[in-house]
Amino acid sequence: MEWGVMHLVNHGISDDLINRVKVAGETFFNLPIEEKEKYANDQASGKIAGYGSKLANNASGQLEWEDYFFHLIFPEDKRDMTIWPKTPSDYIPATCEYSVKLRSLATKILSVLSLGLGLEEGRLENEVGGMEELLLQKKINYYPKCPQPELALGVEAHTDVSALTFILHNMVPGLQLFYEGKWVTAKCVPNSIIMHIGDTIEILSNGKYKSILHRGLVNKEKVRISWAVFCEPPKEKIILKPLPETVSETEPPLFPPRTFAQHIQHKLFRKTQEALLSK
Repeated sequence: MEWGVMHLVNHGISDDLINRVKVAGETFFNLPIEEKEKYANDQASGKIAGYGSKLANNASGQLEWEDYFFHLIFPEDKRDMTIWPKTPSDYIPATCEYSVKLRSLATKILSVLSLGLGLEEGRLENEVGGMEELLLQKKINYYPKCPQPELALGVEAHTDVSALTFILHNMVPGLQLFYEGKWVTAKCVPNSIIMHIGDTIEILSNGKYKSILHRGLVNKEKVRISWAVFCEPPKEKIILKPLPETVSETEPPLFPPRTFAQHIQHKLFRKTQEALLSK
């Protein structure tokens, strides 16, 4: 409720599986560029899944500096296996196994968060689409060594639009959270999974759970890699708005009703407006 982000330990996902996921991701990014390009996405035509590279100035004039690989990993029937890397050979088995484990971890977290609001255990899970509709989107962020880290960011400051985000990393610090007016660097806790509350849960809880502003830094000496999985409600099927139980006369709804797609559009529009105003 205060930070909206935490280290999860004793999460029930084995160190061995987590290590396999990391090794597979790291091995992919170490492939020759022409191998990675076989999986290239095409942002212009709206195909965002696959391999991409980002080297662009953000609104504050800093350079965003990262390679990434983005694809849907759960539910199984919605996967597009044609864009999953064939090399290394363990990428597909490790990712499949991890997605199933992570999906059940998401259920546990949503249950705890429901109870924290005084709701029935399964309530938040149902509100974000349940087992059939909640999408798990995986994004591996690869931040090369950066000779002048003060001029670049891995990822600019943002809140996640998801319901929940789960993050693994290669123990190179770089995640920063904006808390009480200053940037705080998250500690690296071995074998933990970092979990963020996203906008979706902030909206449903009427602001009781926080979707905290955060950013990713680059490093001068070391490559930094993170494996983020965003748990997202379906784009059009659900109207996101504060649950009736979280609203009262003294606590009116803080968010207007929107679909997930409308929420994303609203954020993009606001970001564009802010960028134009700052010029």
